Amino acid sequence: MCARCGTRAEGPQPTWTFSVEDGARRHYCEACSRDNLRAIEGRLDAQWW
Repeated sequence: MCARCGTRAEGPQPTWTFSVEDGARRHYCEACSRDNLRAIEGRLDAQWW
């Protein structure tokens, strides 16, 4: 499930963005990853998106 929007993956393992924030593993769907690419590359925690 996407940590940002709650989208659930269907079928085989998705190719989503993976992040570790405050020691927790988080996955982000393709749409959320695209919308927040600069923040992800800048290593900003999701709370700043």
